[in-house]
Amino acid sequence: MARYTGPKCRLCRRTGEKLCNKARCALERRPNPPGQRSQRRRKISDRGQQLLEKQKVRYSYGVLERQFRRMYKEATRRSGPTGENLLQMLERRLDNVVFRAGLAESRPQARQIVNHGHITLNGHKADVASIETKVGDKIGWTDRGKGTKFFEMVKEWQGAHEVPGWIAVEPGQLQAEVTALPLRSDIDTRFDENAIVEYYSR
Repeated sequence: MARYTGPKCRLCRRTGEKLCNKARCALERRPNPPGQRSQRRRKISDRGQQLLEKQKVRYSYGVLERQFRRMYKEATRRSGPTGENLLQMLERRLDNVVFRAGLAESRPQARQIVNHGHITLNGHKADVASIETKVGDKIGWTDRGKGTKFFEMVKEWQGAHEVPGWIAVEPGQLQAEVTALPLRSDIDTRFDENAIVEYYSR
């Protein structure tokens, strides 16, 4: 399955949650699911709710099903609660750290910046968005990246973006450092990681 490239707000309407970063989301105007016969939300089964929770997380982080399943298997091998391990792994993805640090307006934009080779990881160019960062990793801009419109945009909104406590940002240099592992309280509370674990445990 290819990455979803359709209207972002359609996913918001499908899940009933605002997953995009738009100031005006279509979910606010049309809270019903997309489709001709979707005037109201029907009651769904427990299995359906588990699937919905999984899709919400996938859509939010922009991860494909095969990637997500592989990350879940890795989360089961690590010590600690599987659900929290999974969310922590998603939070530590390079594209997400770029977004959380305020170096991009959204995760899709952060992924584009990384894939185009505008970001450095510990002084070296990193163009793979799925790299899992570690404590002590430093994220910056390549010389080529500093000449892009993205860099100029970041300088304008820098400081207006709320940065979580596990990331330290140097506003003057537009650089960030992962100073700790993200806690569950740092991650979106709308996600029910236990439902995801139940979904894959069947």
